[in-house]
Amino acid sequence: MPASTSKPLRIAVLADSDTRWKWGALTAHRIAPDSELSGFLLRGRATPTPRQLAEVGVPVDGVREVTAAEFLGEIEHESYDVVLLALVGGAVQAVLHGLAPLWPTETRRPVVVTGYVGVVYEKLADGLLLRHGADVVLANSRHDAERFRAVYEGVGADASSVTEAALPFLGGARYAGTAAGGDTGTGARTGSDAGPATGVVVFAAQPSVPQSRADRTYLLRRLVQHARLHPAREVVLKLRSRPGEHTTHIEELPYQRLAARIEGGPPANFRLAYGHMGEVLDRTDLLVTVSSTAALEALHRRIPTAVLTDLGVREALGNHHFLGSGCLASWEQLDAGHRPRADEEWLARQGVAADGSYETAFDAVRKRVTGLLEQPELPPLAPYYTTVTAPGYLPGVLARHRLDGVREVEVTGVRRVVRDAVREAARGAYRHGVQRVAPVIRRMGEL
Repeated sequence: MPASTSKPLRIAVLADSDTRWKWGALTAHRIAPDSELSGFLLRGRATPTPRQLAEVGVPVDGVREVTAAEFLGEIEHESYDVVLLALVGGAVQAVLHGLAPLWPTETRRPVVVTGYVGVVYEKLADGLLLRHGADVVLANSRHDAERFRAVYEGVGADASSVTEAALPFLGGARYAGTAAGGDTGTGARTGSDAGPATGVVVFAAQPSVPQSRADRTYLLRRLVQHARLHPAREVVLKLRSRPGEHTTHIEELPYQRLAARIEGGPPANFRLAYGHMGEVLDRTDLLVTVSSTAALEALHRRIPTAVLTDLGVREALGNHHFLGSGCLASWEQLDAGHRPRADEEWLARQGVAADGSYETAFDAVRKRVTGLLEQPELPPLAPYYTTVTAPGYLPGVLARHRLDGVREVEVTGVRRVVRDAVREAARGAYRHGVQRVAPVIRRMGEL
């Protein structure tokens, strides 16, 4: 099944949100820059809109929306070299169990790759074991690779699939300081400098961190206050999605709606921004966030980066991941001119590769994938979770994706048209309920 070395690799990427599509498509290009990429979107509440896909900046012709069963049918009947699963853990496990019966014995088959979109700060064991069974489980840093292997070895599972890499979307021009001058934060290991009075301050918002109205309102208020305290600075609220769109996580209280209620309106130097994060970072002099992966993108470019401590340093917020980074700071400190400096040793362990080694960060992945493709046969896929190891957990995981022993029957002609129309109507009703009705009910319950 794998193509010869003279032909580009055929890679199928299945993703379930805009961020995971970005990770999956870019990872495919890192594995094989000249690959022939086929894109599939797993139908669900976070299926990205065309606008969201366009903002990712990874053009692929004919990206298709599919169910898990439809994707399995595609893999069964098409000859792909690599299948890349850019999905939430439960979906990865379901698809792995759906793929396994296609090749029940040693045979030539696609190499199956999966991993994480960004910072792994919660559900480490749960998420990893749901991804076990793929030929390659990507770790975005040396730190993650060590943790991943420890989890697999801790339950007696094969850990050879864990392969160290980096986040595939790091890059861009190295930060050179603001027009007004000032230290770029590339000198000492730790410490801080007072930043210049001008420049662009960007707050990278997250859909679900923090969750409460009070906390999100607080962060917005402090951001607006920073703009008022520094009228010569441009202060930008970088948003992930427009109201009604979904990302990897549900956003029940969009900052856009909270910003519309700012007393007296926002100052002239405050604005909202959408679009590709890389383009926003091209103009950023200070990146502020609670725990967004955008922090790693900024640190890779050596842009001064602040991870907020205002709401505490807590696992629920994910900012505990940045302990030891030198980036933890509060709005009080930032208002006073503090600009954090990242710790070089921490950066190296987190796969940021700000030292210029990023070009080699995917060498191990390419070597492993190439080695597997060159093998005449590969063993059957063997996830750790089975009806023996997890009889009370696995059936529910499979059922959520309708892969609990029932394969979808192919239909054609009029029946297909009717089926697709019904599905589209049901999907629209579901999205409306999740995105509009459910948040209203929850807010009413808080009154």
